[in-house]
Amino acid sequence: ATGKYAIELIDEIRNRTGSAVLIIEHRLEDVLHRDVDRIVLMAGGRIVADLPPDELLCSGLLEEHGIREPLYLTAMKYAGMKPRPEHRVHSIQTLQLSEEEKETIRGWSSGTPQARQTEERPLLLEVQDLDFTYPNKDHKTLQDFSVQIREGELTAIAGKNGAGKSTFAKVLCGFEHQQKGKILFAGEDLDGASIKERADRIGYVMQNPNQMISKTMIFDEVALGLRTRNVAEEEVKRRVEETLKICGLWPFRNWPISALSYGQKKRVTIAAILVLEPRLLILDEPTAGQDYRHYTEIMEFLRELNQRGFTVLMITHDMHLMLEYAERALVFLDGRLLADDSSSAILTDRETVSRANLKETSLYDLALLCGITDTQGFVQGFIDFETREKRG
Repeated sequence: ATGKYAIELIDEIRNRTGSAVLIIEHRLEDVLHRDVDRIVLMAGGRIVADLPPDELLCSGLLEEHGIREPLYLTAMKYAGMKPRPEHRVHSIQTLQLSEEEKETIRGWSSGTPQARQTEERPLLLEVQDLDFTYPNKDHKTLQDFSVQIREGELTAIAGKNGAGKSTFAKVLCGFEHQQKGKILFAGEDLDGASIKERADRIGYVMQNPNQMISKTMIFDEVALGLRTRNVAEEEVKRRVEETLKICGLWPFRNWPISALSYGQKKRVTIAAILVLEPRLLILDEPTAGQDYRHYTEIMEFLRELNQRGFTVLMITHDMHLMLEYAERALVFLDGRLLADDSSSAILTDRETVSRANLKETSLYDLALLCGITDTQGFVQGFIDFETREKRG
């Protein structure tokens, strides 16, 4: 929601001062929270389009060049509609649909089957009544915090800055130690476990890969954790090679890390954790700063890891990511667990969204515009439909 406020503030400054404003951004729907005059689309160092928003959004050029279009626009296309400039598609607030078009969307929504319920999985992580306060602070960063994570889940952790998300990860990994409460991993109390012992169970990947990388060559970076554990070199070679193949880095095994893209470096840091064979993987903002194509590459890779049996926790401010990939979301507020539900349920709950400073999905607004009362069902139906479209 702070990003939304930033756009409002930029618009207010423009109106007050008359200044020209140029915004460079991957997340087009967020920028279009306020009116813009033109969108300049670039690719390969060239300008490929310079159009009013309504015209560009209806042109198909965004998809062609790997830029994510607003979700409500995608939903219209899934329903069989062809968006036109006269629909005023540049914002969900200005979108104009005829009654017949609204009925088309309602009909598509009612015909979209819901995802099947999955059977309950064994418990992997259990946190009981956790309290944590940083030194010289007069308030608890985590208080009476309890949650359960089951094997094979892919779960998002959301909440405003300072809500306790990163602190929670640090306490789980042993970088910080709670003043009260228990952390059970596969039934074992981690209270006496060292950081190294926890790292054998719980892997943590920081937001910026450059803050984790310490070796020049890819192979050596991925092998580092095993070598510091005095694993035999023959076993190191076997496990590193296997992990590089899983992470799609095998063709680059002899490359220097400096030759890689940001997204590939991200894979290297994930590989350096995976090679230790943790059962739980925690990622802090896995797609920060990535355009839609690279965002999708990283998240599809994480989804594949999850399907291989890795349990994944993702700390994120990206509501699209939360909707698309996380079957479950935990919302933090002032060190407590405000909500624990499906992503679609959370992002169609106005009270939770408001209290946690999140951002409602535009799919929710589209459902309201079309007179759809089951907003959660509409949002979940969209995600299920898109999943089948992408992955078959």
